[in-house]
Amino acid sequence: MAVAQTTEFDIVIAGAGMVGASLACLLADTSLRIALIDRLPLTPASDSLEQLSSDKFDPRVSAISQASQQLFRDIGVWDGIAAKRVCNYQAMEVWDAEGTGSISFSATQIREPELGSIVENSIITTMLHNRIAQLENVTAISPFSIDSFETIADEWGSCVQLNAGEGQSIRAGLVVAADGANSKLRQLAHFECREWDYEQHALVTTVRTEREHLNTARQRFLETGPLAFLPLRVAQNDDDQHFCSIVWSMLPEQAERMLALSEAEFNTELSAALEFKLGEIQWSDKRFVFPLRQRHAIDYVKDKIVLVGDAAHTIHPLAGQGVNLGLLDVRALAEELTGGIQAGRSIADSVVLARYQRRRKGNNLSMMWLMEGFKRLFAQQDLGIRWLRNMGMNAADKMTPIKNQMVRKAMGLDN
Repeated sequence: MAVAQTTEFDIVIAGAGMVGASLACLLADTSLRIALIDRLPLTPASDSLEQLSSDKFDPRVSAISQASQQLFRDIGVWDGIAAKRVCNYQAMEVWDAEGTGSISFSATQIREPELGSIVENSIITTMLHNRIAQLENVTAISPFSIDSFETIADEWGSCVQLNAGEGQSIRAGLVVAADGANSKLRQLAHFECREWDYEQHALVTTVRTEREHLNTARQRFLETGPLAFLPLRVAQNDDDQHFCSIVWSMLPEQAERMLALSEAEFNTELSAALEFKLGEIQWSDKRFVFPLRQRHAIDYVKDKIVLVGDAAHTIHPLAGQGVNLGLLDVRALAEELTGGIQAGRSIADSVVLARYQRRRKGNNLSMMWLMEGFKRLFAQQDLGIRWLRNMGMNAADKMTPIKNQMVRKAMGLDN
């Protein structure tokens, strides 16, 4: 990693999370001078990973698709991630709490080794930061909290200047906002968004179950929102299959009540919510809750600023597609920027950036509307709709070719 000696770069990536750090790594083979900034200090590997233990997991996990795995392989971090702890899941079971409808997915049916991998977010970001430290043309600058920005013009053209406190500033020909759902850059640049509140909160924690998860992801659609059990692995050399990460979408008042329960009371309610599919919940970690909101930027590009990942779009977590969509964004942006450079175009060429938006906007919108449709469908309690919903799930479960096409799309194999 280069030492910050200049405030001028070709490209600044704001946000050193999974999406932003991946983009920096993807562009490392170019001649671009890249700055990766974040409002928080980048955590050294020794500090973040030494906290991992057999009974301590990061409460935030991601279901990494095969397309995302390939991106991580291409930038040289997947082997390091897999060496820590990754749970490859080979099956997924989904069922309706209000009836008999169910559908299952199997890696065997699509001739793949797994459907995806459950990985703790902290492991991914640490390995990405380790990789960033090895790159000569990437300068990591943190903490750097953006207060304002301005466009600076001179005889050579124009650039964007990002300003932080105490007179600190950075200039670049292109700025990429990868700073999350509440993107400061998106707000400062006045990107218009369509957004609405799901009127749900997501509760996340880690649990130990009585029965083994058998490397299977499970999701039950309750009246108040979906409950997902995602299988975890204690260590790569440990076959203990009793730990799961849960994501439980529920009404805000229900989330407040769940936070107030004792561990024993919560474990009892959670066991019943999954219909004891994994037996009793024997232990649960600290619970965290965050609000769910859908958001999509009308445009991903404005002047010399580009949105990627959650800064451009947020989606309901029921399908676990959030980070995978963000990684598809940076794959497309890196390809378009690299192609533009090879064609002699400038880093912020409007034609190049428009290609990125065309490639990603429709794909992201279609996934968002699909997830919105699922959420609304399973929220309906009308008896006739519930009957049709259950019949539809059971019918889809028998349509193997269509079902396999659906799962390949979700895995990023047919994008």
